[in-house]
Amino acid sequence: MGNQPGKPLSDDYSSVTEVPGGPATKEQLRRLHNRYRVALEYSAGRRVLEVACGAGMGLGYLAKAADFVVGGDYTERLLCLAKEHYGDRMPLVRLDAQNLPFRGSAFDLVVIFEALYYLPNASSFVGEAYRVLAPGGMLVIGTVNKDAPGFVPSPFSTRYFSVPELCDLVVQKGFEQPCFFASFPIGKRGLRDWVLSVLREAAVRLRLIPNTLEGRARLKRLFYGSLLKLPAEVHDGMVDEPASVEPIPGEVPDRGHQIVFCIARRGG
Repeated sequence: MGNQPGKPLSDDYSSVTEVPGGPATKEQLRRLHNRYRVALEYSAGRRVLEVACGAGMGLGYLAKAADFVVGGDYTERLLCLAKEHYGDRMPLVRLDAQNLPFRGSAFDLVVIFEALYYLPNASSFVGEAYRVLAPGGMLVIGTVNKDAPGFVPSPFSTRYFSVPELCDLVVQKGFEQPCFFASFPIGKRGLRDWVLSVLREAAVRLRLIPNTLEGRARLKRLFYGSLLKLPAEVHDGMVDEPASVEPIPGEVPDRGHQIVFCIARRGG
């Protein structure tokens, strides 16, 4: 291994991970679809590894274009859900993102979505991603934007990175030409959105946000009404309209979007 392992991860992230059949708002479904639509752009004909794949909802979507796909997660319970759905369609591996169990240059694309902030040592993961990528391979990181108004940190999270911090993180580990994109702009809001935002910020200050997705779902029902269900596998028909993705500069924090993506190339 090219890097020393990071600190141990928590044993079980299932309480904060989206799973098939779980309740979701329309925006949640659009976010789920959007992250894998971004990754699909880089997947054609490539050997793809998704780190922190959870229950594997995006693996089949990437497999439509990739040469092959491997899914890995630290939580056995989530991998079992993925195995129930995919069977032997693709390898599913229990792994620590900070110490990947693969030889060097084994993949052409490594993706990690909504999980970097759970790692005790994100730098170790980025170094490991560099090691297992072949020269010219790509790393795609998708994360909640901590600089967005109304940002709420997830339970178990260790550190969120701003856009400039993400840029420094990947460059320090040898990646070249990092570029950044963002989705879900924070635009002009109506009265209902403003009221929900005020209530959300008050709940954060008073520490009233539940620690589990189940608890948050109950809270969402109060504000948004009936919820939809998360699919076992991402597909284009799950959203009425795909979310837009736009380039943003990597030198300054972004305060205009809820989700940001860092895409960087392994040199050599």
